[in-house]
Amino acid sequence: MKTKYIKHVLMVALAGTLFASCNDYLDKEPQSSVTPENYFSNDGQLESYVNKIYPDVLPSHGNWSYGLFGDDSQTDNQTDRNYDSKYVKGKWKVPLNNSDDWNFERINSINYFFDVVLPKYEGGQVSGNEANVRHYIGEMYFLRAYEYFKRYQMFGDFPIIEHALADNQAELVEASKRFPRNQVARFILSDLDKAIDLMKGKDMATTRINYKAALLLKSRVALYEGSWLKNFAGTPFVPGSAGWPGKDKDYNAGFTFEAGSIEAEYKWFFQQAMNAAKEVGDLVKDQMVTDTGIVPQTQTNLKDIDAANPYLAMFGTEDLSTNPEVLLWRQYSKSLGVTHCVVVAAQHGDYGVGVTRGMVDGFLMKNGLPIYAQGSGYNGDQTITDVRKDRDPRLTVFLKEPGQKNILVEGQGSHAVPVEPIPDILGTATTTCYTTGYALRKGGSFDQAQCDNGANYTACPIMRGVEALLNYMEACYELNGSLDQTASDYWVAIRARHEGMDTDFQKTINNTVVSKEALNDWGAYTAGHLVDATLYNIRRERRCELMAEGLRWMDLCRWRALDQMVTTPYHIEGIHIWNTPMESWYDASNLASTISSSSLSEYVRPYESDAKSEVLGGYVWSMAQYLHPVMIKQFLLTSSDGSTISTSPLYQNPYWPTEANLPAEQ
Repeated sequence: MKTKYIKHVLMVALAGTLFASCNDYLDKEPQSSVTPENYFSNDGQLESYVNKIYPDVLPSHGNWSYGLFGDDSQTDNQTDRNYDSKYVKGKWKVPLNNSDDWNFERINSINYFFDVVLPKYEGGQVSGNEANVRHYIGEMYFLRAYEYFKRYQMFGDFPIIEHALADNQAELVEASKRFPRNQVARFILSDLDKAIDLMKGKDMATTRINYKAALLLKSRVALYEGSWLKNFAGTPFVPGSAGWPGKDKDYNAGFTFEAGSIEAEYKWFFQQAMNAAKEVGDLVKDQMVTDTGIVPQTQTNLKDIDAANPYLAMFGTEDLSTNPEVLLWRQYSKSLGVTHCVVVAAQHGDYGVGVTRGMVDGFLMKNGLPIYAQGSGYNGDQTITDVRKDRDPRLTVFLKEPGQKNILVEGQGSHAVPVEPIPDILGTATTTCYTTGYALRKGGSFDQAQCDNGANYTACPIMRGVEALLNYMEACYELNGSLDQTASDYWVAIRARHEGMDTDFQKTINNTVVSKEALNDWGAYTAGHLVDATLYNIRRERRCELMAEGLRWMDLCRWRALDQMVTTPYHIEGIHIWNTPMESWYDASNLASTISSSSLSEYVRPYESDAKSEVLGGYVWSMAQYLHPVMIKQFLLTSSDGSTISTSPLYQNPYWPTEANLPAEQ
């Protein structure tokens, strides 16, 4: 019984195929006439299996949410109706069981594919188009890498499992041993190298995983681990360091970095990130779509609307197949019932996911100067009109303003909001409220036909090539302490694609006061200390270009950008409401009784309107929370007697106790 439960929790049963569950394949012969021996015999069968893994692993838009564009919520960029308990001291606790984090279900499904397909392929037993067969195998290596990247971000050290495991307790316990995080990262890069090699000879539609997407993911993973090792060096969060919990396990005895030292190791990762990023960056640098800085307001057909601002259209069109910047995207179809609710969310307040004051203030002026710099021309934030005026086109385009038209092509969509209203900061309905008063039109559509509730079918851009340029810039600076010509060219290219934006990034650097930026940007910090102005502006460029695309939390963790909140709470804020013309938009008595008091701040503080709020004093942080705790049930399942945690091959992450329902120790 224990073995069965270990398999469920440690290696959870394999996902079902079109014909029979893979769990059956391990336990006994499937009852169906279709067996592993005669399945996976042609390229069509491989494709069918791969297709089933896609939606479980890759990000996409979901219904009844702001989709991918709301995935930066609960950071300093975006926030939703309810605060996250991880910012409340002692609220996040070690789970006993029922944690979906320590999960191998998808990894095991993919490993099963490899166990069956690779011997068949190598033996010439898979028929069909050779390039297609190689491509589908490559896609599975990509998907395993992507899934591993998610788990490794949560836990750091993690088991490396390359084969589907049977119901054998000794085998499962052995497989549960955690590998040092840098080795996990190297394993992920190895999978991506295989994916790149297998897919490089075949051009597929960008709705399918492809070698460019694999290169981009490789640069992302390598940058993550290089950043982590450099920024957490000397802490228990890095293998081999004092206090690293893995040192007490025999199987980690004699651990050394493959590159010879921690410095050599993180430099190796930065170089890997640069190499992979450059392959993609050089391909897309001159093909990125133009941001005209225009929010269409007079066009009456979709072709003209898209042409008015191709950059804006990239996030709200049905078809991204001809966009050379989008390396991987998901297609939706109303006729097939594969839909989402992102457009309807963007018609209102983004399903309660509000942009923060910190995000808005972080954008430069078009002239390349920070808003506080002398000569910037900033008009202040008395109104949303003032906030948008003469700013970085990315802010001008995406930040919604009352009075703008949201619908230009009329139709039957029942949840359209034809004209942008005064932001509903007093509302209680998550679907329509404006949590911070600021809302984005990223993911929106001017076509009313897209506005039926839960029936939107615009494309979801999963991976954009511009990230490769940003990855290269950062890895280059972290590795060398300066920017090479490629990094400089990339930075200019990113700025230049936004019409009217000053491309002189050195002017921006020279006029940046990082201590002022730190008031509203967690990325101004590493390990509780302010970073230099060049690194900060590389991070700022990334923040602004990838806003609301689900990468902010990843960046904050690898930068070690939350230490300062251990001692200095941070207050999430929105629009400047008190003592501004915007105050007059609302009934005075309702305003005073509903939102945060002007005695706290002149800006909306969405979590400080209630005197009983657990974050009335601001967000705080615990160091342990850079990684997730391992649930206690996992220790017990892998212990020698089922009850003594110390006999398990597992170890807990730094500063997390090995007792259920206890908070982080620091």
